[in-house]
Amino acid sequence: MSPFTRPASRRGRPSEHARLLQCVQGILDRSDRAVPWEPDTVGLPEAHSDSALARINDVAFYANARNEVSTLARVCVDLLLLHSPEEHDGSRCVSCRLTWPCATFGEISRLLS
Repeated sequence: MSPFTRPASRRGRPSEHARLLQCVQGILDRSDRAVPWEPDTVGLPEAHSDSALARINDVAFYANARNEVSTLARVCVDLLLLHSPEEHDGSRCVSCRLTWPCATFGEISRLLS
């Protein structure tokens, strides 16, 4: 069982859902604060191919990575806010009403672990 699907602690520690949400929000915050990558400021890693097309793909990847990470983190935050345990007893998902942890939360947890 993923650590993010265990029931919430009754001793004041955040639930696994809250910890995963905090983790993803941290990724989002760091990616939003990161300086945009530019070849003349950061440089280019060593090429692993002589292909000009492969080099162009590398440059495009690095140039877009910051925005793509932020976008993916936002999607994860939105999904985690939708799929969370009910507040009164935590036995069902607020969004899909399935038994907690729901399949969507389980899959997010598995993919991010």
